[in-house]
Amino acid sequence: MEIVINGNVIAVPDDLQNVTLLDFLRDFVMLTGTKFGCGIGQCGACTVHLDGVAARSCQTYVSDILDVEVTTIEGLDQTSPGEGLHPVQQAWIAEGVPQCGYCQAGQIMTASALLHRNPAPTAAEIREEMNGNLCRCGTYDRIRRAITRVAQEA
Repeated sequence: MEIVINGNVIAVPDDLQNVTLLDFLRDFVMLTGTKFGCGIGQCGACTVHLDGVAARSCQTYVSDILDVEVTTIEGLDQTSPGEGLHPVQQAWIAEGVPQCGYCQAGQIMTASALLHRNPAPTAAEIREEMNGNLCRCGTYDRIRRAITRVAQEA
């Protein structure tokens, strides 16, 4: 079995096909930007893109993602060629979003999936989409400002 992660084809050993995508990314592929938060899909720290759609990697098994393109925070910049950092990452910096930073990869992946699907979300749509991502530091206002910044600059 093979899966595509950040544009790279990765062979999956038979004994790892029934592990979570989160564990596979962190422990086998050594992509540690995706974080373990709650393990039950409620906090959003483990969010990645599956064919461009935000998904919780702690609730996704490797065997379930055949023929699916996986994008992690490490590969997000590849989704906006020639720009260096992804626009959401640039806005995160401009708005000074991170404090502890633990949730940031999941927040950024959720926000970028939203903006890909809806380049001009309303404040209510941003709040609704980001509602499933928890921030221990409470930087929700800055997160929403960063997403709004990207939408306005698009």
